[in-house]
Amino acid sequence: MTSIEIREILSTQIEAYKMFLTNALLSDEETLLITPRDNLNAPFPTKDRNDSFTLGAYANNVLAGVASFARDGEDREKLRHKGLISTMYVSKEFRGRGIAKQLLEEIIKRIKSIPDIEQINLIVIADNVRAKRLYEFFGFVKFGTEQNSIKWKNKYFAEDQMVLRLK
Repeated sequence: MTSIEIREILSTQIEAYKMFLTNALLSDEETLLITPRDNLNAPFPTKDRNDSFTLGAYANNVLAGVASFARDGEDREKLRHKGLISTMYVSKEFRGRGIAKQLLEEIIKRIKSIPDIEQINLIVIADNVRAKRLYEFFGFVKFGTEQNSIKWKNKYFAEDQMVLRLK
């Protein structure tokens, strides 16, 4: 069995992170909210802080999955009680090994250590049943659906918004 290590990916590792996402976009373009062109010049998604971080799941030192968290309303006091998990992704060749579960477990554990975060939000493609089941396992509940939220190659996708209330 492959050992999995969850560790933080820092902004200084942006090239490796972007390469991982490039490969993800080639094989799973419909499950991610960004395009290869978006990824090309995008900044690193988080700020290397306890309330803005990216985690990587490494299988024998190979990046197998990622997930990011950022406090909502970084510069808005009224929104600082919540945050958003984004870009949760596990490579196809590593699926079915519990890596997404380990990533989500670790990211939630870290978020719970931030004293004033009361809820975690995320969005997921509405027909991504596997992902939604995983989120529900951890207590996330759907609170809304945006129809035609994404348009890619003349096809529309709905997004479900989900929340995990911590307090």
